[in-house]
Amino acid sequence: MRGLGTLINTATVLVGGSVGYFIGHRIPENIRVIVVQVIGLATLVMGIDNVMDTHNLVFPLVGMTLGAIVGELLKIEERLESVGSFLKNRFAKNGGDESRFVQGFVTATLLFCIGPMTILGAIEDASGKTPQLYIIKGTLDGFMSIIFVAAYGIGAAFSAVSVFVVQGLLTLGGTGLDSLLTDRMRIELFAAGGFSVLAIGINLLEIKKIKLGSLLPGLVITPVLVAFFAR
Repeated sequence: MRGLGTLINTATVLVGGSVGYFIGHRIPENIRVIVVQVIGLATLVMGIDNVMDTHNLVFPLVGMTLGAIVGELLKIEERLESVGSFLKNRFAKNGGDESRFVQGFVTATLLFCIGPMTILGAIEDASGKTPQLYIIKGTLDGFMSIIFVAAYGIGAAFSAVSVFVVQGLLTLGGTGLDSLLTDRMRIELFAAGGFSVLAIGINLLEIKKIKLGSLLPGLVITPVLVAFFAR
């Protein structure tokens, strides 16, 4: 069934978020903090692994730099935060601190929606084959959703909406996307994604606040640069 993987991934985030919402308060604060830190460290490792696969660091570096400039001009981070604030006001009016709701929504959204498995999974999901990548990704996302909701509140669970929309749209265009990307474009795209994943890890570890949303255009610009300039 085409799109089954997206539905499974969305469901795992919702289930994980629900578990985190109902039992998260029973998890001691120090346990929540250390688990988020471990996730942050693992995220850094994944990001480094993706970046190291590049054939030429210039492509993801220039692509992400240009993308960050575009993202700042378009105020993508602020727009994502506005969506988080809208969801907070619409569905969780009596639910705690707005800044943590928005932080949980934005962080979980970008962690769940950025990376090679999101794109490769969409291509597989569009083929109608068993969506193994999204099943694996969904399992990981579900467990992380438990911790994120416990740490940041219910806002993280609303990232399921983002997963459904982003992966659903990618799945709809999966066949066309696969035909547009050459092997070299995929490599440099995933390396650019590694920069974004690294930024997520840095944010989770609270080393430095990086505007994750502003990095998103780089994921589009990088493969375009490869198409025009790679030999």
